[in-house]
Amino acid sequence: MLDSIHPAEAPAWALLRKHAGDMKQISLPELFENNPGRFDSFHVRFDDIVYDYSKHLITGRTKDLLVSLCSQCRLKHSIEEMFSGSLINETEGRAVLHTALRNRSGEPVYTEGSDVMPQIQDVLAQMERFSTAVISGEKRGYTGLPFTDVVNIGIGGSDLGPAMAVQALTPFHVPDITVHFVSNVDGAHITDTLRNLKPETTLFLVASKTFTTIETMTNARHGRQWTAEALGEDSVSCHFAAISTNTEAVKAFGIDPDNMFRFWDWVGGRYSLWSAIGLSIAIAAGFPVFSRLLDGAYAMDRHFRDTAFDRNIPVLMALMGLWYNNFLGAESAAVLPYAQHLERFPAFLQQLDMESNGKSVDRSGTRVNYQTGPIIWGAPGTNGQHAFFQLLHQGTKLIPCDFLVPARSLYHQPEHHTQLAANCFAQSEALMKGRSADEVKAELAAQNMEQSRADMLVPYKVFDGNRPSATILFRELSPETLGSLIAMYEHKVFVQGALLNIFSFDQWGVELGKSLAKAISAELTGTSGSQPRDGSTAGLMRVWKEMQNT
Repeated sequence: MLDSIHPAEAPAWALLRKHAGDMKQISLPELFENNPGRFDSFHVRFDDIVYDYSKHLITGRTKDLLVSLCSQCRLKHSIEEMFSGSLINETEGRAVLHTALRNRSGEPVYTEGSDVMPQIQDVLAQMERFSTAVISGEKRGYTGLPFTDVVNIGIGGSDLGPAMAVQALTPFHVPDITVHFVSNVDGAHITDTLRNLKPETTLFLVASKTFTTIETMTNARHGRQWTAEALGEDSVSCHFAAISTNTEAVKAFGIDPDNMFRFWDWVGGRYSLWSAIGLSIAIAAGFPVFSRLLDGAYAMDRHFRDTAFDRNIPVLMALMGLWYNNFLGAESAAVLPYAQHLERFPAFLQQLDMESNGKSVDRSGTRVNYQTGPIIWGAPGTNGQHAFFQLLHQGTKLIPCDFLVPARSLYHQPEHHTQLAANCFAQSEALMKGRSADEVKAELAAQNMEQSRADMLVPYKVFDGNRPSATILFRELSPETLGSLIAMYEHKVFVQGALLNIFSFDQWGVELGKSLAKAISAELTGTSGSQPRDGSTAGLMRVWKEMQNT
């Protein structure tokens, strides 16, 4: 890799800081008044997706400076390093090749001298055979009955990605099979999931790269016991499959190695739904639909790799986020899908973004002096409008928003969909335009309201406006579009990490809590002696034991 480049030392960074001061005097409504063609200047169309960033607090000067930062931080080189299989995950000594999982070009992809595509094609073929057999009823349970329910047991990327995609693809689900997801080690999760299922028609997918993840294996053992108690020990091999790299542990669990699907250390968990981790997607919607998901992601990969930065959607999204986070003081960003089937999308993006770029040291191991990853949150519209939009409109925090909305519904419900789209467009317009005191007074006067009452209400009904957002409009939530949207956000996160000079593909921050939990678990169960603890933790553990025994 090239030597680390500190973004704050790039010439464009200082110019952006000065420019941000100048932008404090500019309002979005004025920008639109002064440039009626602003939408044409600040939107990009890719296939059936339109990215409108004209309601962001930027000018042409802002965009030019941000794009120049990309060149100064050698972004193009970073992109090529990822796609070409360089070991860009330096702290773990790994390549980052989730893009190879959806490579539809037929061209080889090398890392450390080996073409990874033959292995990928083998696993895809195995996934197709297995999912097709489950859906058709060719593959059956121990008693000879076809499977009606599939329980995916995983956590983190082994749960969030496939669970989000399965829900998003609801209109494409195959009949007669329901896919469930269990992730939380709280026993309520798996108990509630299994309550109405039948062991003889339930298939478990255990998704764990190492087959040692505590939460996943605790739930997997529960599922195994549930199955064995009802059908006998010999039934386990018929009712379980594994997505893992640990063949010996899979065999020791009782799973037939023929029902083990491998993936590789160059697939990060939060980028793994394209791999065998996506087996639950292939079963829920059928392998042809899963293939279409890959097609959409590959199309976005080509756009990202080949398009100039000033027309490159993931790059522009990343630059907007960097602009707000580092120059305008915004610490969080909201993702607001006006599509019920994208209900889990914000939660998926939380992991994607915050686990990737929630770092405080750069690639040289030096503590950074600028902002890295933002806080990502959100919920579907229109529900969010009746929950947290009050803060977006009249709160004291600057929170840039991404609105996502399909132009067409996959269900024939024109009245519903028109109202949905109207609300989406109205919210972004209201955030941008606001409502002045004069407008409020005119509105109250038209209601013939008593003057003293009207005067009292005015400050409460004023909206400052000037609150930025982007809108991602797409034709419909097809498998291809979903694949493109996911890949678009993946690349956005990558670009921000590259520009901020941090390693986006490790997650050491999750390790400390895991190791402490193991030790505390042993103390709580009495399998190890007490260790020195802080007063709070020791006190909580003591009271927990008391409550357990009373």
